[in-house]
Amino acid sequence: MIQNAIKKVASLLIAVTTMGNLMAQELKMPTLDDLLPGGETYRYAENIYGLQWWGDVLVKPDIDRIVSVDLKNGKETEMLTLEQVSAMLSKNGINVNLPSLQSVKMLWPGKTQMLIPTRTGYYVLDWKSQTLVAKQEMPRGAANADFNSESGNLAYTIKNNLFVNGKQLTDEPNGIVVGQSVHRNEFGISKGIFWSPQGNLLAFYRMDESMVTEYPLVDIDARVGELTPVRYPMAGMTSHKVTVGVYNVKAGTTVFLDAGDPTDRYFTNITWSPDEKSIWLIELNRDQNHAKLCQYNAENGKLIGVFYEEQHPKYVEPQQPIQFLPWDDTKFIYQSQRSGYNHLYLMDTQTKVYPEKHTSDGGGQYIESLQTKQLTNGNWLVQDILGFNTAKKEIIYASTEISPLQTNLYKVNVKTGAKTAINTEEGMHRAQLSASGTHLIDIYATPTEARKIDVYDTTGKGLAKAIHLLTAEDPLKGFILPQIETGTIKAADGKTDLYYRICKPADFDPNKKYPAIVYVYGGPHAQMIHNGLRYDARGWDLYMANKGYIMFTLDNRGSDNRGFEFESATFRHLGVEESKDQVKGVEFLKSLPYIDANRIGVHGWSFGGHMTTSLMLRYPALYKVGVAGGPVIDWSFYEVMYGERYMDTPQSNPEGYKETNLRNLAGNLKGHLLMIHDYQDDTCVPQHTLSFIKACVDARTYPDLFIYPGHPHNVSGRDRIHLHEKITRYFEDNL
Repeated sequence: MIQNAIKKVASLLIAVTTMGNLMAQELKMPTLDDLLPGGETYRYAENIYGLQWWGDVLVKPDIDRIVSVDLKNGKETEMLTLEQVSAMLSKNGINVNLPSLQSVKMLWPGKTQMLIPTRTGYYVLDWKSQTLVAKQEMPRGAANADFNSESGNLAYTIKNNLFVNGKQLTDEPNGIVVGQSVHRNEFGISKGIFWSPQGNLLAFYRMDESMVTEYPLVDIDARVGELTPVRYPMAGMTSHKVTVGVYNVKAGTTVFLDAGDPTDRYFTNITWSPDEKSIWLIELNRDQNHAKLCQYNAENGKLIGVFYEEQHPKYVEPQQPIQFLPWDDTKFIYQSQRSGYNHLYLMDTQTKVYPEKHTSDGGGQYIESLQTKQLTNGNWLVQDILGFNTAKKEIIYASTEISPLQTNLYKVNVKTGAKTAINTEEGMHRAQLSASGTHLIDIYATPTEARKIDVYDTTGKGLAKAIHLLTAEDPLKGFILPQIETGTIKAADGKTDLYYRICKPADFDPNKKYPAIVYVYGGPHAQMIHNGLRYDARGWDLYMANKGYIMFTLDNRGSDNRGFEFESATFRHLGVEESKDQVKGVEFLKSLPYIDANRIGVHGWSFGGHMTTSLMLRYPALYKVGVAGGPVIDWSFYEVMYGERYMDTPQSNPEGYKETNLRNLAGNLKGHLLMIHDYQDDTCVPQHTLSFIKACVDARTYPDLFIYPGHPHNVSGRDRIHLHEKITRYFEDNL
């Protein structure tokens, strides 16, 4: 493949550069402290924090000053200094120690006003008149704060209750949570508070989980360990009930959407209509195979109608709320995988069509009651809508059209359907669009560049660079670094291309035999290989390659950014097809003359921990050593939303749950397996690892176990260095 050839050349250039540097000067190996977050000398790429648009004016906050940037020549003009802002706060009686201006937000185009968010409140200053325009203060313990720039209203939570402008709206008992993320952050949900466009109304989630079994986690910091239970609905068990409330700030009243019994239903992707009169959301049944786009009256909570439905025999997975066009509030964009890939659909609220059932290209069914037009199409997917160019009636979006390994930027004309590539260069591009959509800030990395920031004009046929803001130096410049290659192999189905990455020692000798370690994740919504710096090789991969290991990663079927068929191949038997693909990766490794086929290890965390354990047990002759972190062992112990989407329930899929329950394979363990689990893990509860250890005791097999007290689902901070040193030592001792 041409693409593979390009990757090989890039890898060769990296290798030549590395070896040239080795010859030119005495370099040193990076340590785990250099390579990992939490390390005392952790090295990361330079960035410009707080970069933002003030309408169409580019503003760059720094630690001690804020400047505007001329889009024609890049000239910077100082707007404010930290000293001036601190003086204004003090002058207006605000006792806040502001260490930096990088958190300042310029939310009001054309007005000389800025928002200063702090842990104790939100303050709006007019720097021209040096006056305090508004302030909203928060008490200790406030969280999930959401400030509306149109009204100046502020919502936040304290423990499990909701507050607006200091007024407590709810008084809920233990087991009921208001104003916070629900459904365990699935379906793209990341918050529980949703202001209307003008900030007059507030939609919020209320989650009743009093009926959900409490899982017993223990805090060992107290002299006598204290129980700190979490509500954890396991697959097939009773789940929580969610409702959506609407609070009217002026009237001081609350109504709840009249959606009926919330049992076994998910309410996702909330959007306000531009006129604030209605709320749109996507409702999903517990089986997660039938989605409905519903509109509710915001004043009385009544259902106005169901305007679109989508069904699939496997699952439907809405991840994005609808987005109304800023120039026409009767039309909105709906994102769907109904063609097999996530694409953009234009829907018209004023033009109804006769409801009719269709069969989609993706194998499911959908019913439309609104006029619909597909705006993007192809065997690639839209990743994100960045915004709109109102004057030209264009949507600017990010997609994988060039390659699943990278993100590029495009625009599509809503009226004509004409699509134009804004950017086609290699790399992972993410952008921030100006208010009018005429310019964007492009922040990107490539395999050989740590970070670049450019500003572009989006109005032409292609991307016209306006100014360059940053080229970050490689944070590991001056260190000995591995050689890195990427390529493709065929999946276990014999037809699907899978991408791999290999890290080799900098002094790699093709005549030597090297042990290999497979780093694996393999689960939904994750992808390990991108065209980012060093193809996204992790710090530990670099560290181990420098120690003389070949580090290998393969994105198997089931992973992200390859379309529904690719991602859903694992449906109802998670870990099985993925393991078959990973075995193809090992077969490829063993075909390489420099690999010691008797010394292959595997490591992964979370889903990767499940994969590590699965591979060690299903293919004991292939893997000598494994380290499984935070692993899922039995999917019936995992939570409802994620587990049932990909596995159905234990009641409806008993064979699938039996096949994927790794306790049933405990007797197959031959090599060295280290299980690591966090004692406070509320995502993949410790029961997984502990029950597996018990199964191994019963089967007379002998894994090793290490526990990290005081950590949730992953080890962070300084302890992260300890974690990777522990993993490293295990491979060095046993591989």
